Amino acid sequence: MTSESSVPVLKFGGTSVGSAAGAGKIVEIVRERLVPKEPLVMVVSALSGVTDGLIAAARAAEARQPYAAAVRALEKRHKDLSARFLAGADRKRANAETGALVSELLRVLDGAAILGELSARTLDLVMSFGERLSASLYASILTAAGIPSAPLDTRALLKTDGNAGRANVLFPETFRNIKAALSGARGERLRRVFVTTGFIGSDAEGRTTTLGRGGSDLTAAVFGAALGVKEVEIWTDVDGILTADPRLVKNAFRIGEISYVEAMELSHFGARVIYPPTIRPALEKGIPIRIRNTFNPSCEGTRIVKDAAGGDYPIRGISSMRDIALVRLQGSGMVGAAGFSSRLFLALARRHINVILITQSSSEYSICCAVLPSDAEAAAEALRGEFSREIAAGGIDPPVSETGLSIIAVVGSRMKSTSGISGKVFHALGRNGVNVVAIAQGSSELNISLVISRQDEEKALNAIHEAFFLSAVRSVNLFLTGTGLIGGTLLEQISGHREILADEYKIRINLVGAANSRRMIFRREGLDPRRAASLLSQENTEKTEPYSLRAFVGRMKELNLPNAAFCDCTASDEVSAAYAGILKSSVPVVTPNKRANAGSLEYYRELTGYSRERGIPYLYETTVCAGLPVISTLRDLFLSGDKVKRIEAVLSGTLSYIFNNFDGSKTFSALVREAKAKGYTEPDPRDDLNAMDAARKALILARECGMDLEFSNVAVEPILPAACFRAKDVDAFFRELEKTDRGFEERRAAAAACGKALRYVAVIEEGAAKLSLRAEKEGSPFRTLFDSDNIVVITTGRYSKLPMVIKGPGAGAQVTAGGVFADIVRIARTLV
Repeated sequence: MTSESSVPVLKFGGTSVGSAAGAGKIVEIVRERLVPKEPLVMVVSALSGVTDGLIAAARAAEARQPYAAAVRALEKRHKDLSARFLAGADRKRANAETGALVSELLRVLDGAAILGELSARTLDLVMSFGERLSASLYASILTAAGIPSAPLDTRALLKTDGNAGRANVLFPETFRNIKAALSGARGERLRRVFVTTGFIGSDAEGRTTTLGRGGSDLTAAVFGAALGVKEVEIWTDVDGILTADPRLVKNAFRIGEISYVEAMELSHFGARVIYPPTIRPALEKGIPIRIRNTFNPSCEGTRIVKDAAGGDYPIRGISSMRDIALVRLQGSGMVGAAGFSSRLFLALARRHINVILITQSSSEYSICCAVLPSDAEAAAEALRGEFSREIAAGGIDPPVSETGLSIIAVVGSRMKSTSGISGKVFHALGRNGVNVVAIAQGSSELNISLVISRQDEEKALNAIHEAFFLSAVRSVNLFLTGTGLIGGTLLEQISGHREILADEYKIRINLVGAANSRRMIFRREGLDPRRAASLLSQENTEKTEPYSLRAFVGRMKELNLPNAAFCDCTASDEVSAAYAGILKSSVPVVTPNKRANAGSLEYYRELTGYSRERGIPYLYETTVCAGLPVISTLRDLFLSGDKVKRIEAVLSGTLSYIFNNFDGSKTFSALVREAKAKGYTEPDPRDDLNAMDAARKALILARECGMDLEFSNVAVEPILPAACFRAKDVDAFFRELEKTDRGFEERRAAAAACGKALRYVAVIEEGAAKLSLRAEKEGSPFRTLFDSDNIVVITTGRYSKLPMVIKGPGAGAQVTAGGVFADIVRIARTLV
């Protein structure tokens, strides 16, 4: 063999060899990898599930329970696979070899049953049959496909110590054996492929041993290192090592190249594609390992090397351990106590408890370590025993264990040279309400490990993944209540504009849940905004379910998606009362519903205060003047140090239309009828003419200016006499309204005689808010209004001589929905 051999070394895992589809792909892959005048080493695992079946049969034999049927089922599985690829004498010969191995296995199990005992060495022997059956079968399949092959039992080559269940390879002797075995195969045509048993070896006495977790990968790495090959290929059922677990993070993608230490860190905290310690023999000799997908051989996979290229992202990947426990010790007796940590580790080591993560406060007041939940009580007991004197003296508190936790690991060699990584991680978690219980980072700055609640694992992974790998794309998972006029228009706007948002602005709006007053629907992967309202109206019980606010909010919280947002397009008091609980779940709220902000001052303060303190957006621009930027402008004025002295505003589109057109050509009641016919009023115009809606808007503006007002503090001049509001129905109301025409005309004429016109204006100043009908002179900004326009005139310290004027449509489905849409987009922008 040369120093860099061209012998291909391929390893196929259990999911690859365990099906007919996989077997067909393997034949194609091996055929393509053949090198002229060189053998090929093909390391195989047992068929998927077989090793577990063998262990179960061995345990059954030990317990003197039936096991033969299970073994015969494993035999049948191998023969069924044989039948898919072999025929005639080839199939008969392969089945005979399988039968011989199964008979040998049954004899071993019979012995265990007679003794009622299963030693670790016997279990190793039983487990070895999985790889031996697989190697024998695949040698036959390849040979029948025209690729001369033979099984190679690695027990004759791969020498280990006697550590049953997890034997250690004796490398010098093993390397010599492999080189000797394959050196004579060069140039041969009869035995081109050595179908090699993974996972197994033998000790100095020739007894079968197994190599433990990832044993077949280790076998491939040992062969690669012994032969000095260019690359070792590990074929599995995924495209390589991904940036995150694709079962939890749908946007995870393949990593092209990764360093050994990065792969080690990712695997330690849950990445299951490969177990890096097993490939170390190859990497120590500078031989890269490539992870590839048997079922997608065109994919280049992931290359594991000693020193990987930097890559396009500041981190390499994210992994997690779903279920861990945290054991904590704390107390003043720990401060400055030499040898404390060593005592802790020794106490746990004596109980054979593996410490997954450890962190200690800089004050030395507390120390905690992560362990498996099954070890939590034993760990606490071990520490109670070790530090019993200190606990009795009160210097240390009794150890506390906490379960229901997960570890998230953010890994990448570039983290050391890139500032702001930790800040980005914590911003992504904090923005999504994920509380960090403990933190650990090694001095190499290769890994930031965080302990969080297990229920937040998926959300945390997605939030961090998006922050680093999709930082140019900001997603909002939207939950919408109210699909009527405003909500329905919003859905149309999202549908019509979301492709432009995604392509040009890298903002993605994903409608996850929607509800009207009767039905609700959820789809984690996203609803079509164009169809959501119609689906809810069809009463289709297969796709929708009965609506209740509690159930809707509960489902939203249960899904626990990152970057979620709740949008309320109703006018419901019940929905607005739920805002506080939603914000406290770290879900932003967007709403045109005035009920919350115009309700009690205490509730308004609770919502806005929590939003401000915790950084959870609560956006309600459209509660005043629809899409006009009134509230955001006031906030900008305050943030920049300006002081609002006075606000004058026309806040009702209905009243604006009526008084803008009240020029004497029509009676007041006729204008009200006209406004109703054009859709400018509610079905009962009294709901607009009572000025309550305008009063609520005035109250919101007053509160935004820092005034501590309740709704009862807003002075509202009635526009109509009480008799109009006492009328039993709309027709009766109009009859009463006609009686007021004369009085309104007299008031209009008196104003006109002075060159003035009537307008219904809200005034907010000096801690008070009032609304009244007043005469405006020529040149007043309130005389410039058209149709149903709103106007807000703001006088501040800076805008004193010439007040700031914000004017435009203050009502209508399109402008209101557009303002709500803009607030949703603002939430996406906070994700940066």
